[in-house]
Amino acid sequence: MSRLGILTSGGDAPGMNAAIRAAVKAANHHGLDVTGIQRGYQGLMEGDVRQLQFADVADFADKGGTILKTSRSLEFMEEAGRSKALRTLERLEINRLVVIGGEGSFKGAEKLHESGIQVIGIPGTIDNDLAYTDYSIGFDTTLNTVLECIGRIKDTDSSHDKTTIIEVMGRYCGDVALYSALAGGGEIISTPEQKLGFAEICSQLQERIVAGKHDNLIIVTERMYSLPELQQYIEEELHVSVRTTVLGFIQRGGNPSAFDRVLAGRMGVKAVELLLEGVSGQAVGMKENKLIHKAFRDIHAETADKQEQYQLLATLL
Repeated sequence: MSRLGILTSGGDAPGMNAAIRAAVKAANHHGLDVTGIQRGYQGLMEGDVRQLQFADVADFADKGGTILKTSRSLEFMEEAGRSKALRTLERLEINRLVVIGGEGSFKGAEKLHESGIQVIGIPGTIDNDLAYTDYSIGFDTTLNTVLECIGRIKDTDSSHDKTTIIEVMGRYCGDVALYSALAGGGEIISTPEQKLGFAEICSQLQERIVAGKHDNLIIVTERMYSLPELQQYIEEELHVSVRTTVLGFIQRGGNPSAFDRVLAGRMGVKAVELLLEGVSGQAVGMKENKLIHKAFRDIHAETADKQEQYQLLATLL
């Protein structure tokens, strides 16, 4: 009997449940049994699984997180760990696999593909750091969460003529910071793609203060600065009061947006269709509102060109 396995790996992202729901529904429609693998690759190595019917996932499309749980597994990246995983797949007679996650998860999926497992990836990461696709599942929801937080902070900054440094997630990709600045009116932005030094941040901030703008937002991507050092530098250079806010994991949770639910649904169905067509070693994506699929081996080397967005940002700021 043909059996499909589904797992979520890496950081959770709103919309993962909608992708699981869609994949299970599509698989059942085509007569495939579905095994849900708990806790990502770690659960795969340990045989931590549950059988899934559509009734088990029908009411979870609007829920954040992942009902299959997730984890990051260093053990799986070793040959011995992957051997455990392959034995689990053989024992459970799983001959097709859907992996929902980000770049690290896709690297693991690529290893399974090279070992002879038929596997398709679905991009689920709030960072939107996979350049082969315009959007990954979870990014839109996270962006809206960040915008809500920015709006609340701006209310207080305006009332007190304060400057606030806001750190958002993104790892090595500035999309959360970039798009939240475009939509939320951040005055100064620094991302891994266009990182500003302390002096440049102060210079831009001083220009705005001189122009009469005394409440300002500085939006930065995580892992780029020591925020206490940046705060101290600005306060000593410009003699203004600065606050810092790290949004942290609040950006990951919450019910997925309508956009993310629809995106996840389309990608979940497409992943199953590709597996039934015999495709393997590829990830589903979206370009210009059309579903695409691209080989794992070609995904990691890509870098997104965001110059148009940065030029628009420069005009708006």
